[in-house]
Amino acid sequence: MIVEDDLILNLLYESYLERLGFETEGELVYGKTAIETAKNLNPDLIIMDISLEGEIDGIDAMLEIRKFSDVPVIYITGNSDPYHVNRAEETGYIDYLSKPIEFDDLKMAVKAYFRDDVI
Repeated sequence: MIVEDDLILNLLYESYLERLGFETEGELVYGKTAIETAKNLNPDLIIMDISLEGEIDGIDAMLEIRKFSDVPVIYITGNSDPYHVNRAEETGYIDYLSKPIEFDDLKMAVKAYFRDDVI
C-alpha cells in the first residue's frame, strides 16, 4: 500500500514495488483513507509519506493503523528532522528514507525485513 500525495512519486514507488514482486494499492493521499484502506486490505507493507493532504499526517495515520495491525511501514519523506523521526519511532517502522530515493534504496529496506525469496 502506498500513501503519497505526490502523484508522480506515487507512480514511481508503485513501479519500484512491482519490480520487487508486490501488487500495489496506490494513489492514497489522505491519512484517513490510508487507515480505512489498511483495515480493508490488510496489506503486507505500507510505504508512507509523512506530509499528506487532509487533517492527519502519515505518522498519525500509522499510529491509528497500529491499533489494529502490525503491518511493516517504510517512511519515504522529506521530513528527516529529529521531531519527525522521533514521532515516527513510535510506530515501529522498518526504515525511514529521505527523499529522493532510488530503486536500490527501497530494495535494501524491503530486503532487510522480508526473506530473500520474497523479492
